[in-house]
Amino acid sequence: MQMNITFRHMDPIDSLKNYAQDKVEKANKYLDRAGEAHVVLSLERHLHQADITLISGPFVLRGREKSEDMYASIDKAMERIEKQLRRYKDRLKSHNRHERPPEYIHEETEMHIRHDVMEVSEAEESGIALHPRVIKTNEFVTKPMTVDEAVMQMDLLDNDFIVFTNTQSAELNVIYRRKDGHYGLIEATRPPPKPIQNTVN
Repeated sequence: MQMNITFRHMDPIDSLKNYAQDKVEKANKYLDRAGEAHVVLSLERHLHQADITLISGPFVLRGREKSEDMYASIDKAMERIEKQLRRYKDRLKSHNRHERPPEYIHEETEMHIRHDVMEVSEAEESGIALHPRVIKTNEFVTKPMTVDEAVMQMDLLDNDFIVFTNTQSAELNVIYRRKDGHYGLIEATRPPPKPIQNTVN
């Protein structure tokens, strides 16, 4: 497994690096092939945060935890990833064995997406929401997936929604979790081109 370990706002510590590497490599038992992993260990005020991203074929798994002890944070982050690996072990191995050839993914099907989280204050007298303010921004590139793969990827990341390019329609789709426990699918389609009208003078 290719692994990259980064320390932020703290000095690199060999014992932490070795501990994180040993923990992440245990995920190999759930996978047919190694893939790659990115580990970011950071200190935020008095909290130690471990952010672990594991790439298995076309899928991405992520565990992020913080506590007052970095070793505990690494343990908890990997527990989240291993829980998803156990749940989807057979499907992950099946997808990796039958992974699509590189020519399947075309650059024109990828789209850059920006996701803003906004804080909205309310006017004291009227109660009307005013002045939205962006407090966090994430940027990512959509991946070509089937609806089934998108649902699986959303669960692997433990997200509430996922934006992807539908491989059947080549259009932008969004899958999200509904309050009733079901999934919702939003499909964006391009309008058909308007017919060209010939005018005769």
